[in-house]
Amino acid sequence: MAIPADDRARAIVDLVRHQGFQTIEALAGSFGVTPQTVRRDVNLLCDRGLLRRRHGGVEAPPREIADGRNLAYPERSILNLQAKRAIAAAVAAAVPAGSSLFFGIGTTPEQCALALTGHAGLRAMTNNLNVAFALARNPDTQIILAGGEMRNIDRDVVAGEAQGFFAHFAVDIGIYGVGGVAEDGTLLDFSQEEVAMRQSLARNCRQRFLVLDHSKFGRGATVRGGHVCEASMVFTDQPPPPAIAAMLAEAGCRLVVADLSVLSSVAQPTHPQVQPDRRVQS
Repeated sequence: MAIPADDRARAIVDLVRHQGFQTIEALAGSFGVTPQTVRRDVNLLCDRGLLRRRHGGVEAPPREIADGRNLAYPERSILNLQAKRAIAAAVAAAVPAGSSLFFGIGTTPEQCALALTGHAGLRAMTNNLNVAFALARNPDTQIILAGGEMRNIDRDVVAGEAQGFFAHFAVDIGIYGVGGVAEDGTLLDFSQEEVAMRQSLARNCRQRFLVLDHSKFGRGATVRGGHVCEASMVFTDQPPPPAIAAMLAEAGCRLVVADLSVLSSVAQPTHPQVQPDRRVQS
């Protein structure tokens, strides 16, 4: 049975990242398609910055840029995608219908928004246009966007007038990601604006849901701000390092390790962990 083009593209990226340089012919054999089909696939992936051309085939691009910037959003959006979807399913099970929500920037909050499109009566405030477009699939969801200059590749707003956005509201749950978590639990990101927006989000919600896949533990970034234990709940796909797990337990922060095997059948809890405040203050 032929693999759909989008799934094949993700699989090609995963294969190259795990096994290194691949020839066009080897990829064609691996996926049971013609070299012409693979060439079209890899050309699109290279144009998006997800792979890099080399004579006769493709290789992975450099994982990190030397000056401390993050990977491009299109590349991040397919990294650990199944893990992010499992995390998002766990988050959706913890969010009651009718909740008011903050969403921060990043690819995992975007997956959470997609997982929440079946919830009724949500009200969402965000500086992440990817999240807004995902939530807009449900016409019942109210969406309020931060204003300011958009970062075109990331499709988010973190500077200028957006800095005061989250302070205008008080909501039930804030859902946010992070660039990395240091060994001492310090949260790390790639710009002062990103950190300021995340901290403002966390100050103005009753419950704070930190969402991050396992690759963020120990990952470096240049700007410090906040601590993992400031979250009400931490959602991830694998157990964190023991030192981090101990910190969370001591702080009374609930750790949720998502189960990848139940992606297609996650039920809503009978008694959700967070009861919504029906009023959004502005």
